[in-house]
Amino acid sequence: MIDVTCAIIRNEEDEILVVQRGEKSDHPLKWEFPGGKIMKGETEEDCIIREIKEELSIEIVICRKLNDVEYDYGIKKIRLIPFICDTLDDMPFLSEHVAYKWVNIKDLTKIDFSEADVFVAEDYVQTVSPDDLTKGEKPSGISQPDEAEIREMVNRIMGMKEAEWMAASLTENPLLFRKFIEFSYSDDQKLAFHASWIITKVCDKSPEIIYPYLPDIVESLKGIRNESALRSFLRILSMSDPGKLSQRHHGLLADVCFSYLNSGFAAIAIKAYSMEILYRLTLIYPELATELALSMKGVTEMDSAGIVSKAKAILKKLNK
Repeated sequence: MIDVTCAIIRNEEDEILVVQRGEKSDHPLKWEFPGGKIMKGETEEDCIIREIKEELSIEIVICRKLNDVEYDYGIKKIRLIPFICDTLDDMPFLSEHVAYKWVNIKDLTKIDFSEADVFVAEDYVQTVSPDDLTKGEKPSGISQPDEAEIREMVNRIMGMKEAEWMAASLTENPLLFRKFIEFSYSDDQKLAFHASWIITKVCDKSPEIIYPYLPDIVESLKGIRNESALRSFLRILSMSDPGKLSQRHHGLLADVCFSYLNSGFAAIAIKAYSMEILYRLTLIYPELATELALSMKGVTEMDSAGIVSKAKAILKKLNK
C-alpha cells in the first residue's frame, strides 16, 4: 500500500484547484487533486506542503483532513490522504501536470477524475457546507496577549475564515498590526507566511492601514528571503496607491519589480504582482512603459499560460 497525500485547494472565491495528468502518465489525461507520496520520516502534513510547493510553486494553509481513500488500481494499491487547504495564489506553475483549472464546488463531481480522486471529490462535496468551509472557532482574546501567545495563534491559523477573523482584530489594534508586520520579516517560514497572509486580508478591506508601512516594505523587498512573505508584500503593493510613496521609493520599487519580471527563477505570482505594480508606476512615469512592454514581451515568449494572460492584459492597457 502506497501512502499518497492530496490537497483540495481553495482560493478566495471558494473555487477548487484540479490538475490534469499527461498523456503518457499512469492515468492519461485524467484530472486529480495535486499531491504525492509521503517520504520516509515525513509527516502527512509536511508531505502535502512540500508536494504542492514542488508541483505548483504555491503556498497553502492546511485547514483540515478528510477521510482516507484506499483504492486498488491493479498495478498498485494506494491510500489517498486528502487535506482541505486554502491559498492566495491563483496562478500555479505546473511542473508535473499539463493543465489546471479552478472549479466551483457544484461542478466538482462532473470532473473526469482518476478513480481514487472521485471518492475524495464526493466526500468533500457531501461533508463540507458552503457556509462553513473551515474547521475551527473564531480566535478570541487577542487584544492584549503576550508575544508568545500571538506567535502560537498565528502559527496555528487554519484557513481563510480564521485569517479574516484575526484580520478584523488587527484592523482595530494598531499595535497588534505592527507586531504582525514584524512577524512577516521573521526567519520562521511558517510564522512569516501566516502573518503576511493575514496582513493582506486586512489590506483587502482597509488599505489605508498599510500606508505608513509602505516605505519600509519597499526598502525591505530585496532582502526578503521568504518567498511567501514576498508574495504577500508584492500583492499589497500591487493594490496600493503608488502616490503614497516618494519618488525615491518609486525608483526602488521599479528596480526590484523589473528584476523579478526579468528573472528566470521568480515565481509566477511574484511576476504577476510585479507587472501590476510597474503598470501603476507607468501612470506616474510614462517613460517606463517601453521598458515594461519589452519585459512583458519576454514573459509571453517564455512563461506559462497564466502569466502570459496577465502580461497580455497589461500590454493591452498600456497600448490604450
